Amino acid sequence: MKLLFYRIYQLLIMVPLMLVATAVAATVTALGCMIFGGRWWGYYPPMLWSRLMCRLTLVSVEVHGREHISQGTSYVFVANHQGAYDIFSIYGYLGHNFRWMMKKSLEKIPMVGWACKRAGQIFVDNHSPQAIRRTMQAAERQLASGMSLVVFPEGARTFTGEVGRFKRGAYTLAQEFGLPVVPVTIDGAFAVLPRTGKIPRFGHIRLTIHPALDPADPDLIDNSRRAILSALN
Repeated sequence: MKLLFYRIYQLLIMVPLMLVATAVAATVTALGCMIFGGRWWGYYPPMLWSRLMCRLTLVSVEVHGREHISQGTSYVFVANHQGAYDIFSIYGYLGHNFRWMMKKSLEKIPMVGWACKRAGQIFVDNHSPQAIRRTMQAAERQLASGMSLVVFPEGARTFTGEVGRFKRGAYTLAQEFGLPVVPVTIDGAFAVLPRTGKIPRFGHIRLTIHPALDPADPDLIDNSRRAILSALN
């Protein structure tokens, strides 16, 4: 019976409100960035939108380790990629202004892609050496301005829930700018909405922010992956 009521709630209340909230958040973000600049408007409206999306779907997010980061420092955050709710959990609850490095295909999402472009999110394009260079230059501009980045080094959501191989791009940027790398473990998002799912389920996500790693560490990739794995059930 509970499942039946939840399905009715999803169809009649949750989904319509999520669509309206997304349209409003995208419009506010894009217009705010165009008029006032993207540093504040590119982060806080999407943060509130992400929290609302979690609450509408009855998803709670628990955060551990915020003491490992400070507002006055730029970081390269690297996180495992369990599902779509990774976006909401990090955007809504990380507690640190940042920009995403995200897949180029997300640029095509109606309104959301427009808002992301205005906010200065970085779309990763791997189709040619020139496109890769433009992506890296966009990331370098954000880091040079004192902004932090969040990257999923696996490159895509997992199909199985297991953590995949990490790519080098984010670590190269951290080493180039001498920025600390902060591993972030996302646990529970796969159960809420896996890559093969269509409708989210209610659940609980745990976000663990690990101590920062020195970008000069010769085993930086392996150590960040080890830290992320350490907080997974």
